[in-house]
Amino acid sequence: MASLFSKIVAGEIPAHKVAEDESFLAFLDINPLVEGHVLVIPKKEEDYIFDLDDDTYLGLHAFAKRVAVAIRKAIPCKRVGVAVIGLEIPHAHIHLVPMNQMDDINFSRPKLHPSGEELRETAEKIRAAF
Repeated sequence: MASLFSKIVAGEIPAHKVAEDESFLAFLDINPLVEGHVLVIPKKEEDYIFDLDDDTYLGLHAFAKRVAVAIRKAIPCKRVGVAVIGLEIPHAHIHLVPMNQMDDINFSRPKLHPSGEELRETAEKIRAAF
C-alpha cells in the first residue's frame, strides 16, 4: 500500500508544495510545530532514511539544504532545525523547522492548526524564496 507521502507525490492527495524536482518534493506540514515547518521527501518510497541508496540519500540532503535556505529567507528565524524521526509515516522524510528558540523543534509540544489560507500564504512565501 502506498504511503500518504507517495499519494501526495502521485497527486492523489493535495499538499502545499514549496519546492519540487524530478526526485524530491518539499511541502508544508499541515500540523506544524511553527509556521514554515516543511517536510522534504524523496519521491521514491522508502520507509527508512538509512535504507536509501547513497545517491538518493545525498540528493535528499542537498535538496533539503536548498529548501532550508528558502525557509530562512521567507520566515523570520534564527536557524532552520533539522529532524529525522520517521516513525509516523513509512516514507523517509526530513523535517525542516524554523527556530527562534530550542522549544520550536520540540515534537512533544502541541501542534498548530493553521487554516488552508494560512498554509497557502506560507507556501507561497517559501516558494518565492526558493
